[in-house]
Amino acid sequence: EVLCAIGELATSIGKADITHITWVSTAFDKSDGGTLQVRVRFNEPVDVTGTPQLTVVNDNRANHTLSYASGTGTNELVFSLTIAAANSATSAGDVLSIGTNAMALNGGTVKDAGKSNNATITNSSAIGTAAGSITVTA
Repeated sequence: EVLCAIGELATSIGKADITHITWVSTAFDKSDGGTLQVRVRFNEPVDVTGTPQLTVVNDNRANHTLSYASGTGTNELVFSLTIAAANSATSAGDVLSIGTNAMALNGGTVKDAGKSNNATITNSSAIGTAAGSITVTA
């Protein structure tokens, strides 16, 4: 236990884990369209290759798939999806949320920065629920 507390050794030995998920977008208006963005925070920096994805659940329609947009080398990754105005992908009143195990590698990788350890890309239902939801307006 003492060794793990010295020099953040516990972090450097273990895998990077998702600790927090938040919306960057705070609202979405179907008539205006816009970009849905979600931030995934890890307990340590991660490096990304390819285009991992994150699923946003739409309670009334098909789910939305956000693609990795930025953050490699940091502990915060941003996922993004642009939806055109008046698109049939959303309707007023749709509730967008983040569920359990929302992230997928999609042929890419998420690894501890500077190491070969694969990061843990699953999230608990509590982390997804804590992100809250966005209700689509008209």
